[in-house]
Amino acid sequence: MTGSQPLGASTVLLPGRRSVLRGIGAVATLPGVAWGLPASTLGARTFSTPRHRTHYLEAGPADGPLMMFLHGWPELSLIWRSQMEAFAIDGWHCIAPDMRGYGGSSRPNATGQYAQEQIVADMAELHDHLGGKPAIWVGHDWGSVVVGSLAGHEPRRARGVVLVSVPYFPGANALPTLVPLVDRTIYPAREYPDGQWDYYRYYNTHFDAAVADLNAEKSSSLASIFRRGDPASVGKPASNATVTRKGGRFGAEHRAPPTQPDPALWPPADFDAMVRSFEAHGFRAPCAWYLNDDTNITYARTAPNGGRLSLPVLFVNGDYDQINTINGNRLGDPMRAACADLTVQSLPGAHWLPLECKADLTATIRTWLHHKKL
Repeated sequence: MTGSQPLGASTVLLPGRRSVLRGIGAVATLPGVAWGLPASTLGARTFSTPRHRTHYLEAGPADGPLMMFLHGWPELSLIWRSQMEAFAIDGWHCIAPDMRGYGGSSRPNATGQYAQEQIVADMAELHDHLGGKPAIWVGHDWGSVVVGSLAGHEPRRARGVVLVSVPYFPGANALPTLVPLVDRTIYPAREYPDGQWDYYRYYNTHFDAAVADLNAEKSSSLASIFRRGDPASVGKPASNATVTRKGGRFGAEHRAPPTQPDPALWPPADFDAMVRSFEAHGFRAPCAWYLNDDTNITYARTAPNGGRLSLPVLFVNGDYDQINTINGNRLGDPMRAACADLTVQSLPGAHWLPLECKADLTATIRTWLHHKKL
């Protein structure tokens, strides 16, 4: 694990809002400036403990109710810019960390350090640092998995949770949990034994090759991953279901084809910042999140009440998400059974809803918060 840094960092004030320095130690140069962050919008800070360092973005009044935004693969805290800016104006204290293995946060070498128990501990330490009051936790992709794990194991930390794109699996987000739920009308077992999760299996069988292919052309890899959804794809096999038979995500070329980013998704400066981060650190640590199924299942079994969530839960589904949609299949069944107060809302996008449906996602969360009096 990388060494810890002194607690505390500088922050940038959102215009018209109050913010305070947290932690102790010398004021440091804003990490966010190097990432191209507009100084008038988001503050960039670092919090360290002996076990982990977390870089995070901050917006809104420091004395406002806390809203935590957790990103997934292969993202950065910056994916939440639109939602953070909107909720900061509403008076929320918005925090978005770079998750373990990403951006300015610690990148341990051992793949076992990317198990859910470790990552939940990172978030618990950050939450304590921020005051420890029950928060609204919002997660996307693997960030949704972390939010669900945290709410299941440490429910006192949450007033409500929002899961974007990836539903809650109380038994862990892992191949033994996911594969039995595959829609076999789309993915016949003889042709697609792991269904849409073939790419997940490939990480576990060809990890070094999978990482090398992504690292070969990092900017094009990222640009090819972040694409808008296509309504015509609904009900058809996802390309991720054929990674093994192709010999990798990009087939025989073993590198992403030249691809330009979609400016309707990432603001250009934010996409460039993400590329710089991946150019510096690569895909190995983010992909290691996929390598801890057994450990994650064991951890899930230690949650009180079998991981059942009694607090309000909002799941936001992508209608065109070929991997994770819960429409017309059984993928959402474990979440429905485990959540006592579940709201499901669908948006006309694929997997990258914080980018594809920026305003609609904010409005959906805002409406749910109002309805639940959170």
